Amino acid sequence: MLKRFFEYYRPYRTLFIIDFSCALLAALLELAFPLAVNRVVDDLLPSGNWKWILYACLALLGIYVVSAGLNYVVTYWGHKLGINIESDMRKKLFDRIQKQSFRFFDNNKTGHLVSRMTNDLMDIGEIAHHGPEDLFIALMTLGGAFGIMLGINWKLAVLTFIIVPLMIYLSLYFSRKMNAAFHRMFSDIADYNARIENNVSGIRVVQAFSNEEHEMERFAENNGRFRKTKLIAYRIMAWNSSISFILMKLVSLFVLVCGTWFVIEGQMTYGEFIAFVMLSNVFLAPIKQINSVIETYPKGIAGFRRYLDLLESESDVEDLPGAKTVTHLNGEIQFAGVTFGYENKDKVLRKVDLSIHAGETVALVGPSGAGKTTLCSLLPRFYDVEEGSITIDGMDIREMKLESLRSMIGIVQQDVFLFDGTVRENIAYGKLGASEEEIWDAARRAQIEDLVRSYPEGLDTMIGERGVKLSGGQKQRLSIARMFLKNPPILILDEATSALDTETEAAIQQALTELSQGRTTLVIAHRLATIKNADRIIVVADQGIAEQGRHEELLAVKGPYSRLHQAQYGT
Repeated sequence: MLKRFFEYYRPYRTLFIIDFSCALLAALLELAFPLAVNRVVDDLLPSGNWKWILYACLALLGIYVVSAGLNYVVTYWGHKLGINIESDMRKKLFDRIQKQSFRFFDNNKTGHLVSRMTNDLMDIGEIAHHGPEDLFIALMTLGGAFGIMLGINWKLAVLTFIIVPLMIYLSLYFSRKMNAAFHRMFSDIADYNARIENNVSGIRVVQAFSNEEHEMERFAENNGRFRKTKLIAYRIMAWNSSISFILMKLVSLFVLVCGTWFVIEGQMTYGEFIAFVMLSNVFLAPIKQINSVIETYPKGIAGFRRYLDLLESESDVEDLPGAKTVTHLNGEIQFAGVTFGYENKDKVLRKVDLSIHAGETVALVGPSGAGKTTLCSLLPRFYDVEEGSITIDGMDIREMKLESLRSMIGIVQQDVFLFDGTVRENIAYGKLGASEEEIWDAARRAQIEDLVRSYPEGLDTMIGERGVKLSGGQKQRLSIARMFLKNPPILILDEATSALDTETEAAIQQALTELSQGRTTLVIAHRLATIKNADRIIVVADQGIAEQGRHEELLAVKGPYSRLHQAQYGT
C-alpha cells in the first residue's frame, strides 16, 4: 500500500526534493545553537572579549534568518505538495465515479461518496505532506543530536538514549489501536454525511409530514455513534501523548541530575553541561514529531485504504476491447432473449424478445414493477443484460463505445433533474457549447421561450438547486428543450407528463409530440390517454411481454390492456 501511496509523489519530484532539502537543512541548523552556546560559555565568556561574543551572536542571527526562510519554504511548499497530491487523488476519484454504472450508485450512498472525496482526502493530504518529511527529518535530527551528545559526554548520551526504544514501542502499540479506531470513525463520518444529505434533500417531505422530531432523533443516533467512536480514538491518542510527555520529562530531569553530578566531578564543563541540556531538548523534539506522525498516520492510511477501495472498484458496464464509435443510427432496435434482474432480487425480465422499427413510436404500459423502466434502462447500457442481446441497426450495443451510444439516446423523465445554475446552463447541457441562437430555438420548440424572456435576466436567470424556483411543468419544459438541443435519433419518455396537471400536460404533450417526430420513441406511461396514438402499444407484465398492438386492436381482444383501460376509464 505504501508503494501505491508514494507513486503520487512522482509528478512532484522536484517540489518534494526542494521541500525535503530545506527541511533537512533547517533541522541541521537547529543543532548549531547548542554548540554555539557551548563555545560562548567555555571560551568567549571567560575571556571577556565582547567583540567576539557579538560576532558569535551575529552569526547565530544569520543562522536564524536562514532558518526562517527555510521554514517558510517547508511550510508553504510542503503543504503545496500535499494539496497537489490531494487534488490529483480527488480528480481521479471523481473521474472514476463518472464512469460507474447505475448498479454502483444503487449500492453506495451519496453521503458516503461525498465523505470519501472530502474528509478522507484531506487527511491523506496531511499525511502526504507531514508523513515522509517529518519522519525522515526527525530521524536525522535525532541522529545528529545524539552524535553531538556522544561527543560531549558519551556516558550521559547512552543513558539518555535508553528511553528511546521504549517510546517507539509505545508509539507503535498505540498506532495500531488508533488505526482501528480511525477506520471505524471514517465509516461513522460517512453515515453521518449520508444522514445530513438525505435529510436536506428531503426536507420538504420531512416538514410536510411534520416529522422533524423523528429526523432529529435519527440524526442524534448517528451523531452520538460518531461522537462515541471519535472519543475512543482520542482517548487512545491522549494515553499515547500523556505517557510520551511524562517519559520525556523524566529524561530531561535525568539529564539535569546526572549532568550536574558530571560537572561536580569535573567530567563536564559548564558550557558542555548547558549545551547537553539544550541538545537533550533538541533530541526529544524529534520523538514528539515521530509521535505526531504516528498519530496522524492511522487517519491518513485509513483514508487512503478507503480511497483505493473506491478507485479500484470495477464498473460492471464498461467499453469492451475494440468497441466502435457510432456517429449515426437509424434507430432499428432489437431485444433478443433478454434476461435481467437486480442484485438479490428475482428476474425482472426473462427471455424478452422485442423488435422496434426505426422512427416508430412504441408505448410501454403495465403495472408498476413489471419492468418497463428496466427495459428502457438496458438500452443505453445503464445496466448490462445478463442473457441475450440488444442491437441497434443490427449492431450489439456492447460493441459500441458507451459515450457514442448514449449520445444517440435522449431520455425525458418524470423526475426532472436540473443543476443549480442558470436557465442557459441547463438547456445547453444537451449540447455543450451550443450557440445563443440554438438555445433560444430549443426553448421555443419546448414552449418555454416566453417564460424565459419574461425573466429580467433571461437565459442567465438562476433556477436554484434542482430547479427549486420553477414549477413542475416549467422544469419539464426545460428538460425537453435540453433534448431538442441534443437531437438524438432514439428517444425515451419515462412518465414524462404523469405528475402534471391537465392543462400543463396538454402543453407538454404538444412539445413531446414535436420532439418525437422522425425519431424512434419509447414511451412509458400509466395514463393510457397519452399513448393511444402510438404506432404500437406493448403491455409489459411479470417477467415479459403480455401483448402488443395498436390501441383499438388491444381493446378488441379484451386482454390485459383492455382491463387496464377499463380500470382507468370504466369502459
